Amino acid sequence: MQIIAPRWLIPIEPHATVLSDHAVITDHERIVQIMPLSAARIAYPSAKETLLAEHVLLPGLINTHTHSAMSLLRGYADDLALMTWLHQHIWPAETAHVSDDFIFDGTTLAIMEMIAGGTTCANDMYFEHSAVARAAVSCGFRMGIGCSILEFPTPYASDADGYIKKALASRAEFSGEPLVHFTLAPHAPYTVSDDTFSRVITLADELDLGLHSHIHETQDEIKNSLKQYGVRPLERLAALGFLGSNLVAAHMVHTSDTEIALLAKHGVNIAHNPASNLKLASGIARIHAMQQAGINVSIGTDGAASNNKIDLFAEMRLAALLAKAQANNAEAIPAWQALEMTTLNAAKAMRLDDKIGSIKVGKQADLIAVDLSAAATQPCYDPISQLVYAADRSQVSHVWIAGRCVYQAGQHLSLNTGETLNRARRWQQRIKKEA
Repeated sequence: MQIIAPRWLIPIEPHATVLSDHAVITDHERIVQIMPLSAARIAYPSAKETLLAEHVLLPGLINTHTHSAMSLLRGYADDLALMTWLHQHIWPAETAHVSDDFIFDGTTLAIMEMIAGGTTCANDMYFEHSAVARAAVSCGFRMGIGCSILEFPTPYASDADGYIKKALASRAEFSGEPLVHFTLAPHAPYTVSDDTFSRVITLADELDLGLHSHIHETQDEIKNSLKQYGVRPLERLAALGFLGSNLVAAHMVHTSDTEIALLAKHGVNIAHNPASNLKLASGIARIHAMQQAGINVSIGTDGAASNNKIDLFAEMRLAALLAKAQANNAEAIPAWQALEMTTLNAAKAMRLDDKIGSIKVGKQADLIAVDLSAAATQPCYDPISQLVYAADRSQVSHVWIAGRCVYQAGQHLSLNTGETLNRARRWQQRIKKEA
């Protein structure tokens, strides 16, 4: 039994709530009580107490769109348009280097970065799904593993059928692992055929699997869809039956009012990636209009190769500021709503809101503490506003995942930092040499 006693507690539910001098009591992986600290000390006199005198305690942040292993390609091909970046640099590098070892090492590096920045769960999309799962399990990290599906060959599979078979095999291999689950991730409308989308939809329905895909990321994607199919990508996917509450649609930068209504009608979840969208000049998503329409909007970082940080504190602030400018409304996406986008909204998108996303009795103890004692976050009138607009990931002091402390005072407790960094450097030397 453990008492975690911060100065401020932000449970996320109810909206915009801040509790002072309250404690969270955990027992193994679960939250068992939330109560005033004075009462907690009486009720649990033998519990271990973690006193956080100048800290906020909140749910762990959740990254709803990333390609973790691409951390090994951070900075490899910067300042390029998306299709140039993909076709001339990223895909050739992946063809040359992606392997089980590459994926494991790159995913571990990304997890190391995410944990230190207060992220306790990620919605991934890449290859070598078993390697991603092994990395997550070995680090004690919560992960949704999106199994990429494409029509064209890569070193991982030769066609859509091969990708699907490997996805299902990896899912079976890790059945019962509490921290990982699998989703089907057809890469994008421009890399997946109608027949493959139909097969994916059938499998998702049969096996109750989530879906994860890049959709409406660029104007070129939409122009090419109109040329090839006669309709915009979202209309094509709606006709196929791909839109639903089990779908996380990454990016959704270019949307009409009609398309926003269509997304809302089908309960589609959006993974907004503000930094990557700006860096690749993809555009600015209409997230305020989406939220006004009742769409569940969460935040992702995309991969480190196109961001170049896996930093949800930075994304939260950017998302809130961009929304205000894009909507011409300073009240768009207030701080509490930006924080919900990286916690409860993200948990809903991943269909994990019964387990994580808020501090609530019975949920998993995925928690982070943020130290607000630094000059940059003083004075503190509103800790929610301070977290979104002033704090940064370096102020994360403690991270718990399923009740286990995996990070404290700058030290990782669930992974070998030296070995992880050494492996990353060896990959950098190899990739640079063979470029």
